[in-house]
This record gives sequence, structure tokens and C-alpha cells, in this order.
Amino acid sequence: MSISYNMLRVAIHADRLRANYRLFKKDHDRVIPVIKSDAYGHGVVEVSRMLEQEGVDTFAVGFVREAVTLRTSGCDKRILALLGPVSDEDIHALWDHDILAAISHFDQLKRVAAIANTRGPLPICLKFDTGMRRLGFLPDEVNEVVAVLKKSRLVPVMATSHLASADEPGREDRVGMQTAGFRAAVDGLTSAGFAVEANLANSAGGMVHEQSRYDSIRLGISLYGGNPFQGTSWESRGDGYRPAMDVSAPVLQVHSLRAGESISYGWTFTAQRDSVVAIVGVGYADNYNRALSNVGQMTIHGRRVPIRGRICMQMTAVDVTDLIGEGKGVAPGDRAFLLGGPGTEPIMPEELADWCHTISYEIFCQLGMNRREYI
Repeated sequence: MSISYNMLRVAIHADRLRANYRLFKKDHDRVIPVIKSDAYGHGVVEVSRMLEQEGVDTFAVGFVREAVTLRTSGCDKRILALLGPVSDEDIHALWDHDILAAISHFDQLKRVAAIANTRGPLPICLKFDTGMRRLGFLPDEVNEVVAVLKKSRLVPVMATSHLASADEPGREDRVGMQTAGFRAAVDGLTSAGFAVEANLANSAGGMVHEQSRYDSIRLGISLYGGNPFQGTSWESRGDGYRPAMDVSAPVLQVHSLRAGESISYGWTFTAQRDSVVAIVGVGYADNYNRALSNVGQMTIHGRRVPIRGRICMQMTAVDVTDLIGEGKGVAPGDRAFLLGGPGTEPIMPEELADWCHTISYEIFCQLGMNRREYI
């Protein structure tokens, strides 16, 4: 459920999101958009409908529950649940809602196989752990996996794994190691007579690491306009993708702050000159990170304005002195942009993430929990 008690406006621009997909698809034949975790805060149902218009035939989500939500929304495309089934209810949903789930360990594989004895044949995806050390069979376990499959009614149609450092220059050897492990697993399935669609590359892998591009590629952060290489020597390889999310909040009050006066809890900021501040109706209760206190910026009328003092539960102060000095008035009801916005200096997701000591993925997921509108 979205946050409903505030005045934030989260605008999702469908044209930008579709353009990001087209830009990535231009270089790759088969692309699987990753729309897990409510499409990184952009709306799983809404994003799927946007991308169906682009001819997408497979979507990847997280848990089976999210796959069921997508299916019951009317989506008739192939849906891959990357985190696989957890409960028996999840397992039965694979048949009930035609879901392709990633199976990643032997207990899970045997539970699904046992239910398949009564429910009938089931296409599955096999997840291999090639170095992330989270979920997945180890590549050298492929023969044991095959032995279970041969005695079951399960039909592997996909194999997947995930790269740990595809976005880091100088880590090409790690990508090579994971690629080799994945190739061994896929070869083991092929030699056993199972023809699977293999996918390893994520956004970064698809852009840089040719050896990681198999039958299909999973498009994650770049679909939403994030640059996986921001701040690295590969930064330019992520050019052209535009953030699909803009977030704004209303100005509540504008008032003076005399030199020597302090503002907000703890008086952590003291004005060094006579100033004017605008109080914006957003705070940490709206998933606007308190770490932005005295660090972050917003834009008003397309102009950067710095945050002054501590961010409160539903209020944040910004310094609009220079903006007013340029003849641009600021009044209650004006929109302050926390992310994106008009003008030549929009707040980019990567810099907002840097100010919070996190990554753009978290920024999108958290701010996207507010009420959204689709442009």
C-alpha cells in the first residue's frame, strides 16, 4: 500500500521508460525487463502495460506472490519469479497462474517435483550460484540436479545466474570466472538433453561484457534511467538513459532567517547571512532520507536550493535566498523537486543516492512507495 497521508507527487514518465527500453533493446535481441519490488518503485502492473506496447514477452519479478499479482492484473506474458517459491501455496500457484519460477536448492527442487507428481508437468528455471553466494545450485552440482530432474515431471526451460561486479571497471576477471561457471552449468544441462534459455547478464553486463550475453539479458536499473557505471571510468557507457521518476512536494511557508539564527531540531545549521528559507512538506516519514540533512539539495523553479538543518518527519527547510535574489519568487504551493524536475540541473538519482550513502535502486524503491501518477 502506498503512503497516502502526504502531499508528495511521484510522476512516472512512460515515454522515458519506454525510450530506455528501446535504447537497450537496440543492441540486444531478447531482453527481459526486471520489474520486481513493484518495478523498483515505479509500479509493477503499470510498467508491464507500458512495456507490453513495446512487444515484451517476458517479465521478471521477485517472489511468486508478485508474479500472481501481475498475472491477475491481466498480464498474459511469461512471468519469471526470480526468488522462487517459498511455501506450498507458492508452489501450487506455479500451475494455477502459469508462472515460471527459479528453483535454487535441492529441498525446493524436490518439494516442487513431489507436487508435480499430482499436478502434472511444470516448466521451471534453474538458478545457479556462480559467485554471488546467495541463491542457486553450484555449477558442479549440475549432475545431481539432472539426476533429480530425470526422475521428475519438471521441465527446465531456463537457466539463470547473476553477476556480482559487472559494473566495476577492473573486475573483468571476476565476470570471466562467473561466465565460465555458468557455461559449465548450461553445458551440463545441454548434454543431459535439456534445452534451456540461458541468461546471465544484467544491465551492466549487457552494456560492457560481451561474454556474459547469452540467449536473453535481464534489464534492471537502466530501464528506470539509472546509470550502473556512474562515477566510474565507464560512466559514458550508461549515457542516454533518462530517469523515469520525478518526485516533488509543496512549499508550505516562506520566511526570513536572520544572520545568527538557527533552524530545525538541534540547531545544526546557523545562518551566516540574512537569508530566506522555504519549508517544504516532505520528511523521513515520506521515505525522504534524514541523512540528507545539511547535505542534499532540491530544485525550485529549476534552480538548485540547499537543505538547511535537520530533516523532520514531514518537513524540510531549504535556502531560497539566491533564488529570490535572481528575481524568482517562492510562495506556498510552489513545487520543490526532490528528484528530477524541470530546468538544466535536475536532481539525478545517483547524486541523491550519493548524498544518502546508498544506491539509486534504494532511492527509487523508497520514494516510489508514495502515491504515483503516470504521465
